[in-house]
Parts: sequence; C-alpha cells; structure tokens
Amino acid sequence: MTWTEALLLAVAAAAAGLINAVAGGGTLVTFPTLLLVGTPSVVANATSTLALVIGTFGGVLGYRHQLVQVRVWLKRFIPVSLAGGLIGAVLLTVSGEKIFSRLVPFLLLFATVLFLGQGAFRRFAGFGDAAGAAHPHSRTVWVAIVFQFFVAVYGGYFGAGIGILMLASLGFVGLTDIHEMNALKTVLGSLINLVAAVYFIFAGLISWPKAGVMTVGALAGYFFGAHFAQRIPQKHVRRIITGIGFTISAVLFYQQFLG
Repeated sequence: MTWTEALLLAVAAAAAGLINAVAGGGTLVTFPTLLLVGTPSVVANATSTLALVIGTFGGVLGYRHQLVQVRVWLKRFIPVSLAGGLIGAVLLTVSGEKIFSRLVPFLLLFATVLFLGQGAFRRFAGFGDAAGAAHPHSRTVWVAIVFQFFVAVYGGYFGAGIGILMLASLGFVGLTDIHEMNALKTVLGSLINLVAAVYFIFAGLISWPKAGVMTVGALAGYFFGAHFAQRIPQKHVRRIITGIGFTISAVLFYQQFLG
C-alpha cells in the first residue's frame, strides 16, 4: 500500500463516516475505493465493515445525549440486530453476491420512499399517529422488529444504505425527532457491523493495513458528522437523508443494470 493509496482510503473512510452519521450509505464510498486500490471484493467488504464499525464509536459519542431518550427502543432492537448481523456475515462467506446485489437498489428505493412518506403510510396501514413513539401500537412494534432483523441480515451481508432502511423503520413506529432517530440508528448499525466484523476477523478476511488507515478517517468522519447533523434544522436533515437515499438508489441501479 502506497502513501497515495493510504491517503485515498483515509479520505474515503472519513467521507463515509460523515455520510453514515447523517443518514447511511457510506459503504458505497469505502467499498469501491478499496476495489480501486486492488482489494478483492469479499476482502474489501469485510475490511470496510471493520473500519466503519470502529469509526461508529465517534458517532455514538456525538449522539450520547440523545441515547437516553431512545433506550427503550435499544432494548427491543439490539437482540435482532446482533442475530441478523451474524447471519448476514455468514451468508456472505457461503453464497454469491450477484442475486442479492440486484435486489439492493429496489430495497433502498423503497426505504427512501417510505422515509419520505412515513406519516401517510402509517395512517394508510391503520396504525395512526396518536400512540406516538413512547407507546406505539403493538402491531407496529412487531413489524419494526421483524423489519430490523432483515435490515441486520442485509447489513451483515453488505450494508450499503442500512441507515436509510432503519430511519424508514423508526419513522414508521412513530419516532419523529430525527436526531434521536440518528442516535438509535448509529448504535444499531454499529452493533450489526460489530458482530459481522468479528466473524470476518475469524474468517481471515481483513486487510489489516488498509483497515487501520481507514479506521482513523472513519472516526473523524463519524464524530464530526454527528455534531454537524445536530446543528441544522430537522427538516433540512430529513431532506439530506432523502437526497442521499435517492442518490444511492440511482447509483446502484446504474451499477447493477446499466454499468
């Protein structure tokens, strides 16, 4: 690894950390960058996961004041996040990526649309808004838990855009404070990636020099991204998230079907 490659990887990881702290999709920066410097695809995915999961500690620190308000949701989502992340990591090592990769653009587009119109979707589904985030309808909670499990499986497998998927789900259950949603998403995303990264380490899929360089960049990106997101109005954060979601979907559609 040359100094130029090291700098490129650090900058890519910092950008990915900032993007993940606000919405999600940072893997779409780190993964192709690792491929660009000659890393095999499965090793690139594993190395990116490890670097970003260590970097999420910077994001968790940035959102530490919001975690108190969402602790009840952490208890509900942590078990399925850990289980799903491990299953996804195992699937990556025993199956091909082609079929699943072709589903990803559709999944992200659906999640972005759901995030954009979550209030109307809740009313259409019959859950309403009266219960609120503290005491949502029991059906809503179970739908969200099942959805989070599949998000975690996808996160352990590849992970690009899991932040968008989780934000859509959290909006569906009635959470409205985008900063609290981002705090919850950051913790859950870190746990999904953590269990996957541990599996990748034992499977011998990590390029350690590259992971080390990227971790430094990711820590800085997550920390500053978390602070930046809390200093702008919530409606602007929501617009940024929606824009990132549609952009990632478009990029993936192009890569999978036109590129």
